[in-house]
Amino acid sequence: MSNRRTFIKSSAFFAGGLALSPSLLYAKSQVSASDKIRVALVGCNNMGFGILRRHLELPEVECVAICDVDQNILDKRISEVETATGKKPHRFTDFRKLLELKEIDSVIIGTPDHWHCLIAVAACQAGKDVYVEKPMANSIGECDLMAQAAAKYSRIMQVGQQQRAGQAFIESRHLVKNGYLGKIRKVNIWSNFNYGLGNEFKPATPVPAGVDYDFWLGPAPKRDFNPNRFHGSWRHFWDYGGGLMSDWGVHLLDMAIWVEESPSAPGHVMTYASNVNKENRDRDTFDTMNVLFPKKDFLINYDMNGGLQTGPYGKPYGIAYVGDLGTLVVNRSGYEIYPEMDPATKANKIEVKKLEGATESHNLHVANFVECIKSRNEPICPPEAGRLAALHAHIPNIAARIGAKSLIWDDQKREFVGNAAANELIWPEYRAPWVLPKV
Repeated sequence: MSNRRTFIKSSAFFAGGLALSPSLLYAKSQVSASDKIRVALVGCNNMGFGILRRHLELPEVECVAICDVDQNILDKRISEVETATGKKPHRFTDFRKLLELKEIDSVIIGTPDHWHCLIAVAACQAGKDVYVEKPMANSIGECDLMAQAAAKYSRIMQVGQQQRAGQAFIESRHLVKNGYLGKIRKVNIWSNFNYGLGNEFKPATPVPAGVDYDFWLGPAPKRDFNPNRFHGSWRHFWDYGGGLMSDWGVHLLDMAIWVEESPSAPGHVMTYASNVNKENRDRDTFDTMNVLFPKKDFLINYDMNGGLQTGPYGKPYGIAYVGDLGTLVVNRSGYEIYPEMDPATKANKIEVKKLEGATESHNLHVANFVECIKSRNEPICPPEAGRLAALHAHIPNIAARIGAKSLIWDDQKREFVGNAAANELIWPEYRAPWVLPKV
């Protein structure tokens, strides 16, 4: 009866995902203490808690601590984990105190982007492995610091670009890399989402009860509390995120970089950006962008439209690998190949291939991370992959912010060529008493 009650509670906890079945609960109970992976979560409101769910679907994983500056969310999540697993995680409102726990093996970072670097570097220094949500950090310089920390302290760091674990993208990459489409000329990418407009303006309000807002701001500039800059919509402001470009851009651009012969940083980047919809919208970031990345192997063309929900091939977002023999169009639901026709024979140059019904891949991405914690092998999205994807998002955002149509990035020197204004935005300016970590 006890097991059945736990199963029913766990099923509710994992609604929309894999429930803790009786067999999984039994498997968890059979894992010896020495084989358990003990995780902690910092930032537990949305995606962070979703990633924790995926961790807890694995028999060897248990949650030992949760941290958040919003005590309302924190208490809710602790209660949910205790109900589902029968074990109550330690409660923290300061990630530094959480990192003092010796029993923690790894830390999930699900905070707003402007916190990623501070927490990740501190976790590496404390001997913890790290799963950090994308984009890797909120600035180019911080991404470098995180990669350096993972290397110096020999930590496993998985960046949450989970499409690398998805069947549709793995098969698409295999087809591209093995020449099925012939020579790839360009990779067209588009992301059209209504939420890219940001929220309508709202007045400032008192800080909600139970929220340590000054700690939430952390290294970001001091500002009055506004719900538009808090849960769910903070990413539309440069202080904390990079808008639709860094939210979806890193995912989709990563899939273009992943098929390069030698994945590389962007060199010459050409950007058009505008806020087309200006009507009562509270945001710093842009709703409309087109970016060209001329790479060694092919051209990457990124097209972004906040406030729209339709796109090429009837898909709001997607990637089209354009080859001499055909075009492969893929998103998280699957892929389809559109062959070129041979004008002489009137026949398709290649056979149609199609995959439908693909599912999301957070669970596989997390499973890869946990396996790498045990094996110490490199995960599927290591720090350098996260850094490269973030660069492809941050550079267009920097160009848009300073009004530059074109920027040249020297990755060896880690600087922009001949543009002082762009170089000023490589690193953030932290608000005292917070300081950039040293590695």
